[in-house]
Amino acid sequence: MIRRGVLPDRTDGMIVTRTPLRLSFAGGGTDLPAYYERLDGAVLSSAIDQYVYVTVKRHGSFFDEPIRVNYAKSEMVERVDDIQNDIVRESLRFLGIDAPIYVSVVGDLPASSGLGGSSSFAVGLLNALHAYRGERVTAGQLAEESSHIEIDVLGQPIGKQDQYAAAFGGLNLYTFRSGGSASVEPIRLGQGVAEALFERVMLFWTGRPRDAGRVLREQSENTPDRIEMLTAMREHAYQLRDILRQPAPDLGAVGRTIDASWVLKRGLASTITSSEIDRWHELAMAAGADGGKVAGAGGGGFLLFLVPPDRQADVRAALSELVEVPVRHEVHGSQVAMPFLHS
Repeated sequence: MIRRGVLPDRTDGMIVTRTPLRLSFAGGGTDLPAYYERLDGAVLSSAIDQYVYVTVKRHGSFFDEPIRVNYAKSEMVERVDDIQNDIVRESLRFLGIDAPIYVSVVGDLPASSGLGGSSSFAVGLLNALHAYRGERVTAGQLAEESSHIEIDVLGQPIGKQDQYAAAFGGLNLYTFRSGGSASVEPIRLGQGVAEALFERVMLFWTGRPRDAGRVLREQSENTPDRIEMLTAMREHAYQLRDILRQPAPDLGAVGRTIDASWVLKRGLASTITSSEIDRWHELAMAAGADGGKVAGAGGGGFLLFLVPPDRQADVRAALSELVEVPVRHEVHGSQVAMPFLHS
């Protein structure tokens, strides 16, 4: 249960944050500076009920090391500067937090899967560290601070959509403008629309983690020659917003719009798709999907399809070599789940 009470005003307790992953439906790529410094970018995405959990606490004095960081591996170091995990190291530097400190992260789904996990980690860690210092922060502050660390400090060739989706949660249209400013437009859905939309969502793990940096670096380099394609993809984000705001939206049109955007996205960089991904997409479409795409930058990770409920068994059978992961809409962004204080 998420607690909304007063956060601790001292740093001798334990903080746990829960931060959602996201599904990007349309507009991905227009959140990169290579595009939004020329034209406004727009992305429509939804947080989902799969999470990254971050724990922060003061490290006990009886341990040999003053700093311990647990993720896919464990680090036990003397100084913040010695931490190999880039996001942990730079977040601690950014907020001026020193030893002794313990940080741990665990996620519901694999890293490098196209669901924004790295940014969910950054947002969740910053939220936990602020709470550790007894500070409340807004979703906008978390989104901007995590973007600063990932993009400005670490030089990652990524956009800003993932940080905003993790911080704000819900289903939103995010607009990105020259200079890096962003706005958030919540999509107000009619009764039962979110449930009906996600009843059509089918998510399949390809078993292929991918290097988003490599894909996005090439995509950014190609952007000047792909402005028209990216602008059409931005328009798809606007079209989805307008469809979903209707009292009785045509959810088949949502799938078809996502598919039209995927056709364009495949041309943004050579590493976005593969013969294997194309085969899976063709199998799902032949089995009855309205549309589909690779989640995230491309190259692997998860495949997202929108499928009418009466055709899902056929799609599931067609993609039986892949692992399906059921997901639902998540209305909340990053939250402090457990502020525990020592007595």
